[in-house]
Amino acid sequence: MSEKDCDKESCSALELLDFKNALKQFQKLVEKMVTQKTKERLGLYIKDDDEIDYDKFYTTTQTLFGAEVKDHNIKTFFRKISNNLDARTEWCEIFGYFIGESDAMSSQMKEENMVFLVSEKQQITHAVVKRQDVIKGIVKVPHLDFTITSSQKGVLTIFNNQMRVLATTSVEDTAWITGCDFLPQLKCVVAVTERTVIVWDYKSKGSQNNCFVIKPMENGLLCVCTVTMSDHLAKDNILMGDDKGYVHLLTVTSDHFGLKQCKGKKESQLQVLDYKTFNIVKRKLHDDWVVKIKYISDLNCFGSCSSDSIHSFVLDDIKRLEDNLPVKEFSVPKGVNAFTYCGKAKVIVTGGRDKLLRLWHPAINSRPTGKLSGHQHSVVEIVTNEKDQHVISLSSAKIFRVWDIQTLSLLQVFHDNQGSPGEMETFAMVFDNDRGTLITGSTVIDIYPLTHMIQDTRQVPQTHEKSINVLVYNRAFHQILTICSESILKVWDLETGYQIYQIEDAHGLNTEVTCAAIEINGFYLATGTCDGAVKIWEFESGQEVKALPLAQHSRDWCRLLKIVYLKANESQHALLVLEQSGKMKIIQGNSVQRYLYVTWVLPEAVSFPRRNPVVSLSLKPDTLQTHDFFPDIQLLSDTSSLRNDTENFVPSVEMKCFDVLKVEGCSLIATGSANGAIILWDFESASVRCLCKINEDSQASVLQASGVNVILFLVHGAFSSSSLPSTTATVRSDIGAVPEHKSSSLNLHKENVKSDEINTQITTAEDTARYENMQYLKMNVQLSKPVAGHSPILASAHENGCICLWSIQGNLVKELLPFSKYPLVPLTALCTDICTKMLLAGSKEGHVMRWSIASFLEDPQNNKNQIKEELCWRAHSTEVVDLLHEEEKNVVVTASVDGSVRLWHAMNGYYLGYFGQPRKLELSDISRLILPCDVNNFPTTVKEESKHMEKKKCEYPLMLDRDKWKSLTRLPSVLKKPKHVDIIQDLKFFKALASPKIHKEPLESFESGNREAGSVFGSLPIYELGKTFEDSMPQSLQWNKAEMSSPTGRSMETGFSGE
Repeated sequence: MSEKDCDKESCSALELLDFKNALKQFQKLVEKMVTQKTKERLGLYIKDDDEIDYDKFYTTTQTLFGAEVKDHNIKTFFRKISNNLDARTEWCEIFGYFIGESDAMSSQMKEENMVFLVSEKQQITHAVVKRQDVIKGIVKVPHLDFTITSSQKGVLTIFNNQMRVLATTSVEDTAWITGCDFLPQLKCVVAVTERTVIVWDYKSKGSQNNCFVIKPMENGLLCVCTVTMSDHLAKDNILMGDDKGYVHLLTVTSDHFGLKQCKGKKESQLQVLDYKTFNIVKRKLHDDWVVKIKYISDLNCFGSCSSDSIHSFVLDDIKRLEDNLPVKEFSVPKGVNAFTYCGKAKVIVTGGRDKLLRLWHPAINSRPTGKLSGHQHSVVEIVTNEKDQHVISLSSAKIFRVWDIQTLSLLQVFHDNQGSPGEMETFAMVFDNDRGTLITGSTVIDIYPLTHMIQDTRQVPQTHEKSINVLVYNRAFHQILTICSESILKVWDLETGYQIYQIEDAHGLNTEVTCAAIEINGFYLATGTCDGAVKIWEFESGQEVKALPLAQHSRDWCRLLKIVYLKANESQHALLVLEQSGKMKIIQGNSVQRYLYVTWVLPEAVSFPRRNPVVSLSLKPDTLQTHDFFPDIQLLSDTSSLRNDTENFVPSVEMKCFDVLKVEGCSLIATGSANGAIILWDFESASVRCLCKINEDSQASVLQASGVNVILFLVHGAFSSSSLPSTTATVRSDIGAVPEHKSSSLNLHKENVKSDEINTQITTAEDTARYENMQYLKMNVQLSKPVAGHSPILASAHENGCICLWSIQGNLVKELLPFSKYPLVPLTALCTDICTKMLLAGSKEGHVMRWSIASFLEDPQNNKNQIKEELCWRAHSTEVVDLLHEEEKNVVVTASVDGSVRLWHAMNGYYLGYFGQPRKLELSDISRLILPCDVNNFPTTVKEESKHMEKKKCEYPLMLDRDKWKSLTRLPSVLKKPKHVDIIQDLKFFKALASPKIHKEPLESFESGNREAGSVFGSLPIYELGKTFEDSMPQSLQWNKAEMSSPTGRSMETGFSGE
């Protein structure tokens, strides 16, 4: 023992020594990085191979400390140093432990980042552009809080801080406007066209609009900006770029325009000024078009860019335009289309046709300090968010990308594909730093607000790294349990979204947990695995209580698909599980036994006659006292007498799902199979029936042949309230203890017991019908006592996208088709609220549908009680594995194979967040409609359509004019022949149709709102006649009804009857 203790001490000493060495190396890395950043800000750093960027910092940190350091903690630490070189840092921060709560909270908020909320985009369309016009320039004037726009056809507009029009004018010029800016000293707007410079005095009152046009310019002007650092109060410098590569410097004063004298005039004027009277300096800096020009006041320099690959970007003082000294040039392959300057980071970002963003230090033009890739099209515009140190780039395909300039990471990608074709091409973009909005111009103005939300980030919401297998709600503790395919078990608080605890490898290494269930009181959790193992845990502490030993046979067939908690207390646990082989077992455990054990097995497969799919069961009532749930049963073992006709039996197929209903008066188990067969085990009536009816030609219909993915019992609120504590037991819901079975319900069978069994019988067609009637009456007697008419309904979700509702007597009551403009896809999940007022379904393509079923469950046989689909939304981009409804917060929780568990408001489908996001959930905030980054479609509200809409007046349909008919045929007596003559087939009949000359009262038509009739026939008008059809017909057309009957036996009268 002493040697082992020595070994442990030596190992711990070595580990401690290694960790200290790692901390020293990490401290040196941080010091070197701070030194590098300091030199960069002073402009003294020269890039070399030892440069520490984020990738190198991340790799070195992971090498020093291993996988214990999380990615987001490394990113937070790196950003903290980059933003503030003097900030105090501790080595524990790299592991997620911060010095104080404020530091932790600030890092959490930084981790979320500010992103654009595309779903709250505002749009301005009026008084901005002319017909077939586009916005070519947008400028923000910070000191006046103005926004100026210029359209291609000459509309200049000034907006205030509320984006309301302050002033606007339309310049009548044959040339198109290519850009605009604001003259800070003269308080005017300047715009350039292909050959002119326009100066607009927007301060004119009333109808007065003073515009001055300076022309003709030598070359075509493409861009314009003003020099904001002016030392003269009445003088402004204007920079312009043209199509020959020249940069012009135009100096204007108030004397040039006589603004003081013009203010007294009342008429609108457009004055033309000769450009030769102005002081204009120009210099050729590029070999191609100058597409952008800006003045950067922080650097006291101007910048101009061109599609020229050699002289792509020029950054220098405006004095260089006069003295012709060498300028600082930056060369970029395929040129530069746009650029911006980040003041805090002191970085210039350029972008062009090569689809890359390049980061340059203003003093170093030899090579960029970094590159950002991701755009698939040419970059046309770049702007800066100074406050958050973000760069927003726009491509020619109107795809926006938001970058973190400190970590060079991509924060958000969004593509605004909503709007007309003219709105899809953006020509101008500016960022309002005061209000945190991105303003873009096309045929309209789009405004995208910034928000501090995790939902719209680039990363898809992620709760687990792998697909979700289990989603269960602990209603007692208000907590959510999720398990992924890597067998990582996580427990979340529903209200805040914070993780409470997690268990990794709950059943051992590389053993996948496939199902789970929580008992109704919330104290115990049961999990099942791919190899058939079962464990019971204390939910609150996560401690293992009992386990079922592994089976010795094939692990593939032992895979557990579903699990339901039947009973749980300190002395007894009972679980109902479904194996992939089709076996259903009850697994129990007590305080005496160390392990769980199997006490009851349901037969794997049953054969049914096609015409009357009902089979009687042989019950062993003595075994009921053993586990208090379901009696042992026995099926007919010898079916050789019926094997000669194989078509008489439903084939045995893979069982995929099941559900349990165990309340007073009902003891049911329903299973669903891959071929669409639904087997209903009724232990009260001692029968098992198949709910999938097969046609005579052994070919199932489309609906019946579709596989069953989910089974769920729908129980009316009165039913559940009349019974003791439990309602429906499913794998996804919080099922707990089931009331003890009433042994008196088996007395009818005990009378015929010879020993301890009842002989199994498969009845003939006639006997089966009689047997069904007896069982139906018996079932009504059993149900009438607790529920007084509210019979349970079985819902099944199928591969063909339909939901079938069955009575427990085996009748198909209703078929639901989800509202969708797309082809139907398989439904993969079902759930209801606790009061069974709504039915929710999830699909394989990530959609969620909601129906109102409260009135239907009141009386399913009444056709007036309809099921109404109310809402449909896209929750995930991939399959919905499971979903549940929480009543107190009125939220729907969905889990998908994409690894995310998301929350939605149940009434409107608004996205609330996901489990695993850094920010606390705000379940009560439904004021804004937001979407995850992988969902583009907004929730669709299915409006209720009434049977009768507003009455409309319409003319009678065309009728036969007998006079015309006589003129067209030689045999007018054909109308009087007793034999049936199909006149409609004669083309002359249509020529004889005319508007009626009698019954001047118009018909009243109603729009039908019955969707069950289909998309075509459900939209046809229904005519309502004031008199019977025979009275309204001309005497010549009143033939015998039998002669006018169609081959299907429908008379002409039935064709015109209203409803």
